Amino acid sequence: MDLKLFFMAFWLLFLAELGDKTQLTVFTLVTQYNKPIPIFLGASLALVVVTFLGAVFGHAVTRYVPAVYMKVIAGVLFVGIGAFLLVEGLPQLLQQLGRG
Repeated sequence: MDLKLFFMAFWLLFLAELGDKTQLTVFTLVTQYNKPIPIFLGASLALVVVTFLGAVFGHAVTRYVPAVYMKVIAGVLFVGIGAFLLVEGLPQLLQQLGRG
């Protein structure tokens, strides 16, 4: 096992997931239902399955698409999603600030 890759994947995903929608969803579910263990286990299983699918499909895609293209595609998708969220959220924020 390549421990360098293991820890690089761990830290990159750990830092990327801090404060994201998944963590906020788990936080909200625990505050709503006050049952942290089943929520933790369900969320953990979901993350394991999603990560497994990403690894399997990522490995398959690299056979046909060079990594540099994947980086550019991922970057464009992230920028696109960010722009979409800004366009969707800014009017709501401005409306709330106008009321405040």
